[in-house]
Amino acid sequence: MIHTVDSFFIDGNMISSVISEEDYRNAFSELTTLEALARMTYPSLYVIDYNKKKFMYVSDNPLFLCGNTSDEVKKAGYSFYLQHVPLEEIDMLLEINRAGFEFYARTPIVDRKQLMISYEFHLLNKRRKILVNHKMTPLRLARDGSVWLAVCVVSFSSYKDTGHIEMRQAGLSDYWRYSLEHHKWEHVNGLKFSDREKDMLLLSARGYKIHEIAERLCYSVDAVKFHRQQIFNLLKANNITEALEIASKYKLF
Repeated sequence: MIHTVDSFFIDGNMISSVISEEDYRNAFSELTTLEALARMTYPSLYVIDYNKKKFMYVSDNPLFLCGNTSDEVKKAGYSFYLQHVPLEEIDMLLEINRAGFEFYARTPIVDRKQLMISYEFHLLNKRRKILVNHKMTPLRLARDGSVWLAVCVVSFSSYKDTGHIEMRQAGLSDYWRYSLEHHKWEHVNGLKFSDREKDMLLLSARGYKIHEIAERLCYSVDAVKFHRQQIFNLLKANNITEALEIASKYKLF
């Protein structure tokens, strides 16, 4: 099947209300904030404009650019995906696009800006495949409640394969995982750490070693090791670096 830019625009992300020039002028102030954020971090940031079916902003951070300039990627818009995502993964992105916007449509308008979808796919950079994590959350809604502007963050993936599609809502530990096999969202009970486990994560994030954590929390070294292993098991992490990355990614502490 031949895909075009229009393949990404479906009933679920079409905007029926009018977006005025004043609306755009007000939105540009938020882009200044994103530009400042992009200067301080390595992930790539870009903004999708679903009203004009284009990219409104693309940061200079190189990961997402695949050897292009930010202006070139901005001009390319959705055709960038067709050029720099493996053909066999385009169908996956289209399914995520459809399922994600169906989820948004079922969510009360007041909660839509609190949603964030995350998934993994490959980018082709000079014939080299790079697995990335892609997160997207609404930046501005149209008057009809549909997503007008969405901000996206692209970073290196901590997984080894594509997929891992999750929808999370700010303030909730539970989340939803999308099954590409069954083509539906599945509710997942979120992780809940005890206060002690949160303390261990916070101290680890500050660079404290196991014996220092034990001393500060009045625990034995063996007890700290036990609880750390429990954290690793919950997060499916192999070490404290991976655990901190996952916990931080999903704001678990």
